[in-house]
Amino acid sequence: MRTGEFFAPTLRQVSGDVEMASHRLLLRGGFMRQLAAGIYCLLPLGWRVVHNIEEIVREEMDAAGAQELFLPTLHPVELWEKTGRTESWGPELMRIRDRNDRAFCLGGTHEEVITQLVASGVRSYRELPFTLYQIQVKFRDEIRPRGGMVRAREFGMKDAYSFDRDLAGLDRSYDAMVEGYHRIMQRIGLPYHVADSSGEGIGGWDTREFVSLSEAGETAYVRCEGCDYHATPEVGEISTSEIVPSDDPMQPLERVETPDQRTIEQVTAFLGVPAQRLVKTLIYKADGRVVAALVRGDRDLSEDKLKAALGADELVMGDPATIERVSGAPVGFAGPVGIKEAEIVADEELRGERNFVTGGNEADLHLRNVNWGRDFPEPRWAQIRNAEPGDPCAKCGKPLTEYHGIELGHVFKLGTKYSDPLEARYLDEDGERKPIIMGCYGFGTTRVMAAVAEYFRDDAGIIWPRSVAPFDAIVITISQDDEVQRTLAERVYAELRAAGLDVLLEDRDERPGVKFKDADLIGVPGQIVVGRLAGEGKVEVRRRGGESTTVDADEAVAALQKLMADNVPAGFRPPE
Repeated sequence: MRTGEFFAPTLRQVSGDVEMASHRLLLRGGFMRQLAAGIYCLLPLGWRVVHNIEEIVREEMDAAGAQELFLPTLHPVELWEKTGRTESWGPELMRIRDRNDRAFCLGGTHEEVITQLVASGVRSYRELPFTLYQIQVKFRDEIRPRGGMVRAREFGMKDAYSFDRDLAGLDRSYDAMVEGYHRIMQRIGLPYHVADSSGEGIGGWDTREFVSLSEAGETAYVRCEGCDYHATPEVGEISTSEIVPSDDPMQPLERVETPDQRTIEQVTAFLGVPAQRLVKTLIYKADGRVVAALVRGDRDLSEDKLKAALGADELVMGDPATIERVSGAPVGFAGPVGIKEAEIVADEELRGERNFVTGGNEADLHLRNVNWGRDFPEPRWAQIRNAEPGDPCAKCGKPLTEYHGIELGHVFKLGTKYSDPLEARYLDEDGERKPIIMGCYGFGTTRVMAAVAEYFRDDAGIIWPRSVAPFDAIVITISQDDEVQRTLAERVYAELRAAGLDVLLEDRDERPGVKFKDADLIGVPGQIVVGRLAGEGKVEVRRRGGESTTVDADEAVAALQKLMADNVPAGFRPPE
C-alpha cells in the first residue's frame, strides 16, 4: 500500500476536550473520527488494528473449542423483560420502535438472545456442553462517554457463552475461557492484571476482570503488594482480624435536633464530629424484604457484598415511601434505634465502635451515643463496605493500595440466571428436565485498541506491538525527486512484500520532517529510510521506539526482521 493512495488523514491538533492520550493520538493519527458523542468511525488504520485484535481473539477462541456465530443487533424488548433487565439497565438500554410500534432494543449484550436460541435447539444432555461466541457491535447509552473507544456508546466486543449440564462442567468451560484470555493478552503484548469484580449488569459469580494498568483509566482497583491480590473495591476482601471492640464506657443516649441536616457532610459540620463517628443507615429491598444496612459514615456500602451476605437474587434501594414506613422519617434521618419491619445488617467494622451518631427515625433528628446491644438489638454482622487503600488484605494482612485501570475482558459464571426465565432446559439421563448451566465471557476489541495506544506511546505518537500494528513496516523515501532513492525504495518495498510483510510505502511529495512525524505518529513498528546513502546502496532500518542500524539494501529485510523479533521494543517503558 502506498501513502499517496491510502486514506489516513492526520491532524496536528485536536479539541481541548479530549482528555486521554490514546484518544488524542488515535484522532491525530487518522485511526478514527467522531461522528457524535461516544460514536466513532474507524478509518482504515484503525480498522486494521481492530481486525488484527479480532483475529487473535478468534484464533484463541477457536483453539479453546468455542464456535463462532453471528447474532442480531436488534432485540425484541420482551426478551429482556423476561429476565428483568429492562428495569435494571434503565436508560443505558437503547430502545427503538418499528413501523408497527413494536418495541426493540439495540443489543448491549446478548445473553437473552443466545439463551433463547439454545433453548430452541437443545433437547438432550448428549448435546452438551458447547461454547458459542461472536464478534459484534454493542450499544449502550452511556451517561458520559469518554476516552474515545474506552467508553463509547457503540463499540466492538467479543462475547462468548458456555452451556453445560452441571456446575462441574461450568467450571471446566470457565477455566478454558480464562486460559484463552491469558493467551490473548500475552499475544497482544499489553501488560495486565486479573481482578475479582462485580457482576454489574450481567450477574453471576466468580466474576473477574482482565485489566490494563492505566492512571487514565476511570475504574479504581485495589491490590495487595504482598500477595498480588487484585479486586474492585466493591468486592475487595478485607481482613477483620484487627478489629478490636472499644472498651469506652457507654454514654447516655442523647436526642439532637438537626433541622434539614441530611447528608454526612451536613451532619458532621452541624454536630462537630468526624464522619467516622457517624453510622449511615441505608434502606434496601432484598428479594422483597426490607433490610437496614449500617456502615460507618466515611465508608461506602458495597451492594455486591450486601447482596452476597443476604443470599439475595435482587437488591434495590428503598424508595422514599418504604423508608418512611419502616423508619417513620423522611430520607436522611433513618437509624437503627426503633426501626420497624427491617432486618439490620451491620458492617463488621462497627463491632469496634461505641457511642456513635445515627439518624433518629424522626424528621430533623439525630441520636448521639448510640450503642448496639443496648439501644437496638445486636445486628447481623457481615463485611458490607467497599475496600479502601490502607485496609488489610484478607489473604495476607498487608495493606491494600489503589490503582486505576481499563477493563478489557470480563468473565462470569451465570448458572441458571438466564436459562430459568427463558426456559433453556435439557433432558438428563433419567429423562428429567433440568436448566442448562451457563457462563459468559466478554472482551472489548475496540477498547483494547485504545488501551494499547494508551500504554505503548511516547511524545511522538503510538508505538504499536507488532501483533496488532496496522502495518509491519513503512518505507520512507526522503526525496521523491531523487530517482536513485525512488528506485531503491521501490525495490526494498517489493522485497519486504515478497517476504510476507504488510508494508506501507511513503511516496508523498512532502518534506522529510512531515514524513518522519507522520510515521512516528501512526506507530508502524518497522521503518526503513531511503535517503542520502541510497547511491551507495544503503538504507537505515529502525524499530519504532527502539534501535536503528544502517545496512546494505540487500540486508534490509533480514535486519528489519531481527529488530522486530520481539512483539514490543526491548526495554520499552510507558510514559509517566
